[in-house]
Amino acid sequence: MVFVFPRDEEITQEVVTDFIEQHKALIPEYQYNYDMYLGKHEILTQDAKERYKPDNRIVANYAKYTVDTTEGYFIGVPVKVTHEDETLNGFINDFRNRSNMADVESEVSKLAAIFDHAFVYLYQDEFADTYAVENSPLDMFIVYDDTIAQKPLFAVRYFYDADDELQGELMTETHRYVLASNKDGITIGDEQPHYYGDVPVVEYVQNSETQAVFENVKTLINALNKALSEKANDLEYFADSYIKILGAELDEESLETLRDNRIINFAGDGTDKLTVDFMTKPSADELQENLIDRLIDLIYQLSMTANMNDTAFAGNLSGVAMEFKLQGMKNMAIMKERKFQASMNRMYKMLFNLPTNVPASAKDEWRNIRYQFSRNIPRNLENEAETMAKMEGILSKETQISVSSLVDNVAEELERIEKENEAPPTYDFQLEGE
Repeated sequence: MVFVFPRDEEITQEVVTDFIEQHKALIPEYQYNYDMYLGKHEILTQDAKERYKPDNRIVANYAKYTVDTTEGYFIGVPVKVTHEDETLNGFINDFRNRSNMADVESEVSKLAAIFDHAFVYLYQDEFADTYAVENSPLDMFIVYDDTIAQKPLFAVRYFYDADDELQGELMTETHRYVLASNKDGITIGDEQPHYYGDVPVVEYVQNSETQAVFENVKTLINALNKALSEKANDLEYFADSYIKILGAELDEESLETLRDNRIINFAGDGTDKLTVDFMTKPSADELQENLIDRLIDLIYQLSMTANMNDTAFAGNLSGVAMEFKLQGMKNMAIMKERKFQASMNRMYKMLFNLPTNVPASAKDEWRNIRYQFSRNIPRNLENEAETMAKMEGILSKETQISVSSLVDNVAEELERIEKENEAPPTYDFQLEGE
């Protein structure tokens, strides 16, 4: 859901309260997704069976598998962010190191995969240094204006304290406001100006449809949990099968002896009419196995997640074969990369708008920032070296170096190469007596 509000109308406490109530209505679905990721699936809370029946609750956490696998592939290798200007590139590196952006981007990407979107929140510390931190949609939302561009109008972060009173903050394009609640409702309190030139909260989305990465396989995962649990129940049932004795009457002592010694010995007349066997119910083992296999296959197919236990991955796949096996995840990663790059552009635009970060004359240089996303797959360094060698004299040195998965920062690597290529210093000196 996209929250929209007219840009020319005032943002009052009634407006903020209304959007908070709309957001709270979405929290159960967010929490359901988060519980699935944590392994708290429906099978664990279903009604208990009768006491005498086996009641196994098995969770096959494919929700976590799909998230961790796709996210490891998409952003397991940190994004390379560079600028051709050395000074601006230095600021970018300082900011990324200070905020540990590799971890922030990894976490916000994982949150987007779970909830369908997530946020990065910008703030200044007491030394006027800019920081960024990830935030889930469980306690934060953005409201956009009603124009065709749907630009951010304001954002809200809120929580409830020990007294069940709302606390939080409202962020507009120019100010931050303290939010609090009392008997009269939510109040908008103290304000503090900021100079980002935009709402200092950036939304990162999983895809255009704003669907979690396992959204299409939730019912399949729940069905798989049920099938596995019922299969375990059947195994337990057979292990505790009832013994059937027809044609003989046993007293309590005989029953205890039979149970403890597990020996049956009947003698006398009429033993030919005696029946001793186990009561069993029809076995559906083959049907269960087929259902389980079908559900697992559908989970991989519909979530477009590679099965890393596939025997094909155990062999020495060629680069082309590997690409085909990972094509589904690659398609999702490409679409997500475009969404993330747009969000990163907005974040760096705000960073460059602060004169304490970059000179005012360079505030539009965020347009020249380059982002390099690398898929986290096994790398063949020998092939990379051959490719780089073939680029010599055809492409720039920067493009040539960017091929290597060993290089995290191309600009820094170019500087190191330049220093190594510098001629050794010469000294003009004379020996004494000359």
